[in-house]
Amino acid sequence: MNIFTVSFFGHRIINNPCLIQARLEKVIRDLLISKDYVEFLVGRNSEFDLLASSVVRKVKREFRDDNSALILVLPYITAELKNNEKSFIRYYDEIEICHESSGVHFKAAYQKRNRIMVSRSDLIIFCVEHNSGGAFQTMAYAEKEKKEYINLVRPSYTDI
Repeated sequence: MNIFTVSFFGHRIINNPCLIQARLEKVIRDLLISKDYVEFLVGRNSEFDLLASSVVRKVKREFRDDNSALILVLPYITAELKNNEKSFIRYYDEIEICHESSGVHFKAAYQKRNRIMVSRSDLIIFCVEHNSGGAFQTMAYAEKEKKEYINLVRPSYTDI
């Protein structure tokens, strides 16, 4: 079985969540149709991360849930995870702590985790509207690494 890995990154605030949700639903549905098995890697640091997780769960429930996993990737063990572990286990198919980022200073841990997620991914889905912040830096890194990606807010995005 071929595993296709997808990561999600976006800004903390989404300006047009309904449009982004519709675009996400289509992309995720297309991936579930076209791939043998899809690993969806996501964090919990932005409105986009939460939207991506929600949409993956929705599409899996409504369309197909036998060929994918929603995986929460944290840079280190967080208080949020400790305090809500049972809820997290019910919500996500898997929870991973990125070992490479768990040993670095907490201010650098997210960037390290993001780069590890990019390197693991066959496709990265971004919701990047402006040229600053961690999501923008991660998109620049993905471009540098010549990774395939989609930015859902680009007006030229025509695969919808």
